Amino acid sequence: MGAPSSTYRVQLTPEFTFADAAGIADYLARLGIGALYASPMLDAREGSTHGYDVVDPTRARPELGGDEGRRALQQSLQRHDLGLVVDIVPNHMVVPNPWWDDVLAHGQNSKYARYFDIDWSSGKVLLPVLAEGSPEEPGEHFVRVDWRRGNSELNYRRFFDITELAAIRVEDPEVFEATHREVLSWGVTGLRVDHPDGLADPGGYFRRLREHFDGWLVVEKILGPDESLPQSWPVDGTTGYDALREVCGVFIAPTERFGGGFHEVEHASRQQVADSILVAEVRRIARLVQGVPFKEACQAVAEVMVNFPVYRSYLPEGLGHWETAVQRAKSPAVHALDEQVRADPHGELATRIQQTSGMVVAKGTEDTAFYRYTNFVALNEVGGSPDRFGLPVDEFHQRAAVREAQSPQAMTALSTHDTKRSEDVRARLAVLAEIPDDYLAFEAAMSEQNGISEPTLNRLAWQSLVGAYPITEERLGQYLEKASREAKIRTSWVDRDAEFDAEVSAWPAKVLNAPEVAAFVERIKAPGWSNSLGQKLVQLTAPGVPDLYQGTELWDFSLVDPDNRRPVDYAVRRELLERIDDGWLPEVDDSGAAKLLVVRKALHVRKRGLHGYRPLRAEGPAADHVLAFERSGVLTVATRLPVTLAQKGWQDTVLPLPSGLEWTDVLTGRPASEDLAGLLDRYPVALLVRGG
Repeated sequence: MGAPSSTYRVQLTPEFTFADAAGIADYLARLGIGALYASPMLDAREGSTHGYDVVDPTRARPELGGDEGRRALQQSLQRHDLGLVVDIVPNHMVVPNPWWDDVLAHGQNSKYARYFDIDWSSGKVLLPVLAEGSPEEPGEHFVRVDWRRGNSELNYRRFFDITELAAIRVEDPEVFEATHREVLSWGVTGLRVDHPDGLADPGGYFRRLREHFDGWLVVEKILGPDESLPQSWPVDGTTGYDALREVCGVFIAPTERFGGGFHEVEHASRQQVADSILVAEVRRIARLVQGVPFKEACQAVAEVMVNFPVYRSYLPEGLGHWETAVQRAKSPAVHALDEQVRADPHGELATRIQQTSGMVVAKGTEDTAFYRYTNFVALNEVGGSPDRFGLPVDEFHQRAAVREAQSPQAMTALSTHDTKRSEDVRARLAVLAEIPDDYLAFEAAMSEQNGISEPTLNRLAWQSLVGAYPITEERLGQYLEKASREAKIRTSWVDRDAEFDAEVSAWPAKVLNAPEVAAFVERIKAPGWSNSLGQKLVQLTAPGVPDLYQGTELWDFSLVDPDNRRPVDYAVRRELLERIDDGWLPEVDDSGAAKLLVVRKALHVRKRGLHGYRPLRAEGPAADHVLAFERSGVLTVATRLPVTLAQKGWQDTVLPLPSGLEWTDVLTGRPASEDLAGLLDRYPVALLVRGG
């Protein structure tokens, strides 16, 4: 089975079941999608809205319709010539679950004791589930303790800092078979593997998975700007955060007005995570370091993980990343740690430090620094680099050509269930990089009237407001609550500051109806739409397999989850799609129908098959405002930096087209002109094909 032409990501929930997903199969087929891409479908905790808290990997989730509903969904998809891609979670399960209950009942004698990554040196599993100050409650093979003791004393591996998600030892063939048997029996088109960095041996896992699955295989691996997937992994590519950074970056103007200081914030954030919420993991690793006092070993382990240039190394591959982390660390025990890891790169010490470095980096960077360093939050995205302002067109072309050559079936994405803000929010915020002085003056004036007392949250709040406007008081309040607690500056999930929490909670009501906010948003809205259409067309036609996150075929101004898991109104989308199929050319306006037009036309062109990659370059005074390329006789043209362009116009700028051929813009149906003022007078993007 090959890769689908494109995917459409849906979030399955008790309110959007297998039957509901089957009910949109005809719409997705008309839209031009190649496969439905679903959140985890195995049995999860009751009421779960995301499905990553798997409770039983041996059956399809009953709340979604069970195995009967799953089969009906696949049959519906097949009738409409659509594939099915499923998200799987090999790293962890939610506890309690039947296997975990057996472990608590029988301890190390349980059949399932080896399924979980438990340190049995104390003889009992520590369960941090009691209210603060409660006395211990011993069981035969477990002890219940104060919940606060979890971060420092937990003796089983977990998913990040979530004690309810216990890691499983999928590297054990018996555990692999038990957790994968069901989903591998479904005959799906593709698998999306969640959080491979938490596995003991990701490469070994993928090689075993490949023995049982020959379909499309993509992995949720976060790559830095200068990082590649390990060559030994038999996978088709990542889930697309690297492409997201590039596609969004090429629509951001380089500017110095927002920059400076990110790496200091990032380092401090990682250090705080290693010293607090993940200290239990650090201590477990430190106990494996030989010949070094325990305290010094803890310091060395934490320092190395804090200083990783990437999420994790995959020793012996990626040795350079390990060396960089060791060189940056200052602890006197680092040398001993380094020697022992190098001596046995597949041993327990090396394995655990690699598994845990990704946790420190993700929690420290994505879930802490990205909420603290808020100078320009359009760059604060999973896999993003807030210190890199804008991506030059030539660099975009180079990276796109590399993707076509090395991983043409990798997924590409602009919005996911994990993005900090949706693609359209980022596209609007990108406008601020063209008018930094104006925006900063607006933010300063508004902050004088109604600022939040913590400066970094204040900056984040104003950018989130103008980026997601119009937004309800409830949605903005929930987002700022999460943002303030993730930042861990004045309040956190563990240690609350009631007075500050109240200040943050009251802020949306004070500012939502301010006329200055509405006026500023009105100024940046149209250029934001231009950026949205540009990045969407580029994603849909560039190398890789494009994924559309549910509902983003229209404008979607969502913030981080759970905001981005709100229900999608498919009735509106069906109605607009029918009008487009009847020949309607919508205006670029609040309806978002122009984006639906771009999505529908680009997806159907893509189904013909696009191969190769050739950069095209405009000529003339506004040449820098065009991103264009050709693939299989299809030409993509997108406007960049629209505010600056509007100040000077296209003038005589042209895009030379391959000679001897007639070209048609499939978005408008008109013959194409080399004159960009004429080509882009209706829409800020064009998609050209040969002939009529």
